[in-house]
Amino acid sequence: MILHELIDYESLRLIWWLLLGVLLIAFAATDGFDMGVGALLPFVAKTDMERRIAINTIGPVWEGNQVWFILGGGAIFAAWPPLYAVSFSGFYLAMFVVLAALILRPVAFKYRSKRESRAWRSGWDWALFVGGAVPAIIFGVAVGNVLQGAPFRLTDALLPVYEGSFFALLDPFSLLCGLTSFAMMLMHGGAWLSLKASGEVAIRARRYGAVAALAAIVLFVLNGVLLEMFVEGYSFVQAPVTDGPSNPLYSQVVRGGSWLAAYGERPWIAIAPALGIIGALGALIGMLSHREALTFLSSSLSVFGMISTVGLTMFPFILPSSIMPDASLTVWDASSSHQTLFNMLIATVIFLPIILAYTAWVYKVLWGKVDAQEVEKTEGAY
Repeated sequence: MILHELIDYESLRLIWWLLLGVLLIAFAATDGFDMGVGALLPFVAKTDMERRIAINTIGPVWEGNQVWFILGGGAIFAAWPPLYAVSFSGFYLAMFVVLAALILRPVAFKYRSKRESRAWRSGWDWALFVGGAVPAIIFGVAVGNVLQGAPFRLTDALLPVYEGSFFALLDPFSLLCGLTSFAMMLMHGGAWLSLKASGEVAIRARRYGAVAALAAIVLFVLNGVLLEMFVEGYSFVQAPVTDGPSNPLYSQVVRGGSWLAAYGERPWIAIAPALGIIGALGALIGMLSHREALTFLSSSLSVFGMISTVGLTMFPFILPSSIMPDASLTVWDASSSHQTLFNMLIATVIFLPIILAYTAWVYKVLWGKVDAQEVEKTEGAY
């Protein structure tokens, strides 16, 4: 038996869909609180020392947290080539804006404390705000567009042709998804600051984080209502071939009905939105009661639940096409070859535990609250 045949093609596709979800959730749960702290910075910190305290809660870990973003992009490129081709070319301008905002962060971290000028430092603080707020909003807008379907088609040679524009991405439903994502990141950033910061920074972070948690719940529920009322879902005309060749044009897909029909077919997936809401409620209660561990764990649970909700609701669709439904990309027809997925899985089994172990070790070493004394005595502090 050929080695890669130890796991059938259908199972490998499902495994890589799950792994992609794991990588995206890990990015949102780790780099998400980095972005949340950056977006909260102008509001939770009033003095220069307070801003330094907030920044240094994420200063030692933000670079490592972005590993999950890189791994997620790499997984899309290697495991789901059609998805990479359509999304990274069709959403090119949106991706560029995200990358430009993310590039601001390391520059701001490195240059902020180079001069004593208040205007200089204030400018870099607002750069950190942009670097946190803009990606959080655009990622949410992207989710809104994925749920509605992207305006692309495939030629007979499977070449993707995107027929949309940047401003067309900014429709009301997608903007609402962007606000939901922003509220979720603010909640997560507030949870992190309540856990790691001290003094007035932690007090203000709990205050703003509680408001963000409440907003995240309301917006998340509102998204579900509008999804049912105004957004058409996608479905197969007949059951897809789960172990067939990766050619979306072999499937027949229709647009219509509701995405929420998935909850009638697979009732167990309701646990995802439930966790999203329960986690946010737990974060809200934790912030109001000053229970730091509960706050951060609940916030992380909410991030997991809200992001999982999208993937489980859409399954097996990954990126539907609004103008050519038959070209919609799904788990069963948009993957790399059987051999490629197997080889990648072996590499993942070897290296992912190493990444997780190293990350856990870093957080253990850097555990503890950040206060003014810690910032002043630490060489190289931001």
